Amino acid sequence: MSAPRVIAAVLAGALAAAAGTAAFVQPWEGRELDAYRDVVGVWTICEGITGPDVVRGRKATPTECDALLETAVARHLTGIAACINVPLKQNEWVAVGSWAFNVGVYAACNSGLVRKINAGVPAVTWCRDLLKWDKGRKNGKLVAIRGLTNRRKAEFKTCIGVG
Repeated sequence: MSAPRVIAAVLAGALAAAAGTAAFVQPWEGRELDAYRDVVGVWTICEGITGPDVVRGRKATPTECDALLETAVARHLTGIAACINVPLKQNEWVAVGSWAFNVGVYAACNSGLVRKINAGVPAVTWCRDLLKWDKGRKNGKLVAIRGLTNRRKAEFKTCIGVG
């Protein structure tokens, strides 16, 4: 398959997983209609939506949250797809999409996990690397966060097709 066709197949696979990724992400993120500081202090709204327009006092409607989640998931899947050069199964895209949504496209694309995917390492091996991404900074220290540990376990199970 030519490089443009591989790229098209990768992007198509990622975007086909958008609905499944949004459905996977939602229960982990929860829905908050009022902006709040997350466990590491970042202003957040709806299902884990962050950014410069998420500030103290911001409110959203359920319809706005639906649109924000759909847009954010598509943006993260498109971003991670740009640095993956092999096709993935839909369950793998859902897991990788959820992970990229949570850690950010830059961190995901520059990770050893993505290097393993692109090197052709079997999914059962690289999926396990998701489990390493369960930490966040609290008071300047990198610590395991129980919610992230549980989420990564669910992503791992989804990734290998048992969740």
